[in-house]
Formats: sequence, C-alpha cells, structure tokens
Amino acid sequence: MSLNIPTTRVPRVVIIGGGFAGLELANKLNGQNFQVVILDKNNYHQFQPLLYQVATAGLEPSSIAFPFRKLFQKQDNFHFRMVEVKEIYPEKKRLLTDKGELFFDYLVIASGAGNNFFGNANIEKYAYPMKSISEALALRNIIFQRFENALTSETIKEKDANLNIVIVGGGPTGVEVAGALSEMRNKILPKDYPEMDFKTMRIILIQGDKRLLSSMSEESSSKSDFYLKSMNVEIFYNSKVTNYDGEHVYFNESETIPTKTLIWAAGIIGNRIAGLETSCYGQGGRILVDQFNACIGHSQIFAIGDIALMKADEKFPNGHPQVAQTAIQQGKKLAKNITNIQKNEQLLPFKYKDLGSMATIGRNKAVVELTGWKFQGFFAWLVWIVVHLRSILGVKNRFVVLLNWIWNYFTYNLSLRLIIKSKDTKND
Repeated sequence: MSLNIPTTRVPRVVIIGGGFAGLELANKLNGQNFQVVILDKNNYHQFQPLLYQVATAGLEPSSIAFPFRKLFQKQDNFHFRMVEVKEIYPEKKRLLTDKGELFFDYLVIASGAGNNFFGNANIEKYAYPMKSISEALALRNIIFQRFENALTSETIKEKDANLNIVIVGGGPTGVEVAGALSEMRNKILPKDYPEMDFKTMRIILIQGDKRLLSSMSEESSSKSDFYLKSMNVEIFYNSKVTNYDGEHVYFNESETIPTKTLIWAAGIIGNRIAGLETSCYGQGGRILVDQFNACIGHSQIFAIGDIALMKADEKFPNGHPQVAQTAIQQGKKLAKNITNIQKNEQLLPFKYKDLGSMATIGRNKAVVELTGWKFQGFFAWLVWIVVHLRSILGVKNRFVVLLNWIWNYFTYNLSLRLIIKSKDTKND
C-alpha cells in the first residue's frame, strides 16, 4: 500500500506531526522548492494552551482547531495524510503508517509529547488527562456528568465523591484548570443547580514540588498560590500521588481524598515511534539532537518541538522548555537549515530566545514574566488574553474566542455546559 503522494523531482520533506513545530516548518518551507508532506492522526492543528477552556466549557472545540487542508490550500506541492506512523526505517529512508509506506529525503519528527503516568496503570486507567481536544471534551462531559450524579446521590459520601475534583500537577495547566473550575463553582453552578450547596465542593490541587509554576519565579509562584487560595482552592505541596482507583486518590503514603474525578496534569513524555535505536533517546522519551536539530547518528532525520532534546545549548543543559515558543523557533530555524543543506551552505545552530512565561488563574488574575519584567493581576491578565488571541489561527477563530470571553466576563454564563457522550468516553 502507498499513501498516493505524487512522485516529485524535488526533495521530499516528510513531517510527522502538525503541532506548533511541524506547522511552522511547513509554512517556512513554502516556496522553497520542496515537496512537503504532513502526517498526523488528526486532520487539524489544535491550540493546546486553551484546551483547559474546552474542558471547563469556556470555549467550543472548533474555535481552537484549524484544518490542515484549509491552512495549506494556497501552498504548492503540499500534501497532508491523516495516518498514524508506525515505524521508521532510517537506512531505507522510508516509514510505515497504518495506511501504507512513504519514502522521504528529509524526515522531521515533530510528534510532540503525551501524558506521562509514570508507569502507574491505575492512574492511566481512571484519571482524566487533557492533551488533546478529544480528551478535553471527555473531561467536560465527565465534569458535568458528576454534577448530575451528585444531584441524585443518596448518601453524603457519594455526593462528595461526585463533587470533589482533584488536579495533579501545579504547572500552568493545573493552575489554570483549578482557577477555571473554582470560578465555575462560585459563579455558575449555583444557578444551574439551585438544589445543591456547592460550598461543600472541594477543588484540590496536588503539587509534587514545594511551589506552583516551578519554571517561573518565586514571585509568580507566590502570587498564584495567593490567587488560588483566595478562590478556595486547596493546595497540597510536596505531595506525590501513588494510586487512584476511581473512587479515592492516594498520596503521601497514608492520605486519601474521595473523588470520582482526577484530572492529570503532572507530566509529559515523548511520543515514541519505532525504528530509531534506543541510544537516540534521552530522558522523558525525547529524541537526542545536535545543535541543528539533527537526530544523533541520522543526518537527514530531524526532531523538533517537545520530542527533541538538545543538550548542546549551554544555557539549557537538560534541554529546552517544552513550550510552544521552543517548537515555533525550532521549526523556523530547521526550515532555514534544510534549505541551506540543498544549497550546500553553512548550517545555523539553534539558539533559543526566551520570550517569557505566563499563566492565568482566573478573571483579572494572571502572572506574566517577560525579559526583565514581572507583573501580576489585571494588566497581566490582559496581556495573557492578547498573546493568546494573536497566536490562534484564523480571523474567525480569534473573533469567536474573543466573543466567548467577553460574553463569559460580563454574564458569568458559560454557554457550552453540554454532556455529549461518545462510546469510548470513560463515564458512569
């Protein structure tokens, strides 16, 4: 079987994954005399920083997703196939997908990272991660299903288990989802469920480190802690979740919390593809690359984004941050280097430019760190909004997101509180 990609006289660049890294690379190679092929198991690019708002009913999925075919309609010599890559054959310059084989001149692995459950099968089975639109939708379903179940619970114990929500991981995702759920509990749910007392609902954030947002400054961490606690979010520091059976979260060896909803935001691991030798991988399942993002031992196979682990940068001896800006910058630089290879010109080493970090905790509450500048509160929240709006693809999508945010801000009324079940959704 083949993927029916037309034969070409120009070099073929195959990109595995259409996230921030793969998308930037494909865009920059446009008009550079290459055939560009993107392979992805979804037919759309998803804006991951706002997945938590899909999960908490703030945004509809279509507003943070954009079809690949729409994005590249006007790009010559571009092809997309919705397939899953099974194995790479480096020596043959071929790869195997679930729909057939494909040869490449240059292969770029931009497959990103998935959820890291640290080998705990129970947590993987019962917890709810949030790394894709489908996972975010499943989480939205289950959150509102729990509220419906709490309404008909016959015992206080059962009701508490349905209402309590535990979030594991105090990074940006964990902090943001905790803040969104707290606002929902305080402003929205009492109107939808007047029969229930939501003062008994617990939102608990478990963090394995001594502070939140450990990649940011102590000042931002402290402010995030203050914001969340002022919103009645319980925070457990230096705590390690050891097990979850679907009814109770077990942590710190002897402590338990009754809950039927555990949101997992505790770590990521590279999405491996068979074919590369074990020596090609470093910690976190990431592919070891040189300063030009070439895979160690494979000069015409590259890795960019969350899956890449570059130790050549002295400022980042353990690899660059696994964030969108790293992926975008690596995609842009690799496009230039692949073009230089074809022209027999000198390659340019990748140097990461840190543009800053930010996280929103809720309405008028955010922390932002730019180069030499740290600030929090309402202005930080406005900066967070502007940055994220600019990053979303498509004018229509930006308008829809902005309209939703304005509506939610003034009405405290999330309009997407729908339970739309699918056959494979984990729910009661």
